[in-house]
Amino acid sequence: MNFKKLMMTAAAAVLAFGVGSANAGEPLRVGVEGAYPPFSWKEADGTLKGFDIDFAYAVCEKMDRECVLVEQDWDGIIPALLAKKYDVIIASMSITEERKKKIDFSNKYYDTPAKLIAKESTSLMDNNASLTGKRVGVQRGTIHQCYVEKFFPDAELVMYATQEEVFQDLAAGRLDAQLSDSIQGQEGFLETDAGKGFAFMGGDQNDVECMGEGAGISMRKGSDELLAGVNNAIEAIRADGTYAKINAKYFPFDIYGSGS
Repeated sequence: MNFKKLMMTAAAAVLAFGVGSANAGEPLRVGVEGAYPPFSWKEADGTLKGFDIDFAYAVCEKMDRECVLVEQDWDGIIPALLAKKYDVIIASMSITEERKKKIDFSNKYYDTPAKLIAKESTSLMDNNASLTGKRVGVQRGTIHQCYVEKFFPDAELVMYATQEEVFQDLAAGRLDAQLSDSIQGQEGFLETDAGKGFAFMGGDQNDVECMGEGAGISMRKGSDELLAGVNNAIEAIRADGTYAKINAKYFPFDIYGSGS
């Protein structure tokens, strides 16, 4: 066997039996939000919990790297990545063309639709005419802000630093409706005491330009080796049953969406 063929065989073996990288063993600093249940939240003792948190630890394990979670408010989560506060973001960040101009993304790790929530008794509908002049809340700097600006331009857009603040004002009657991820809306609001008397309004709110291609792990541009390692880790987590176990801990159905 010549040297070139030997090297190709060795490379194939690495892909077959592991997803590590040249940085194996080094800590992987992961930017997380901690204010987006059930994907991430913080317990009273400061411990971070949620689907994104468990998934982050699984990615680190597959890459043979220690996870160092760095909590960051959503408003500054991309600037802090660019400032090298952490290496990757695992915080339910949707893969959009606008964000791709600044940062790189892994393949998706889940994909769920957005929905509006309003009072069960509302006569409002999910169209611009019905929402004209109505107060619609969103978390600032999200795909949901983009969507409301694009499809409900005559609504009064009210923006908040966290999704929890959106839900608080909706429950208090200071909003007519809000737009968020459907699972986050269901488990983070509708199934809580504060969400009693509220319900989803209209159907799935889909738009590739605003909503993107699902949630991905983001990193600084040019991090090619890191990107390859993360994508290999996601593939391995899906293939060996780890993803199914994490998913089942939080959701009664597969949130990965269409595709393998």
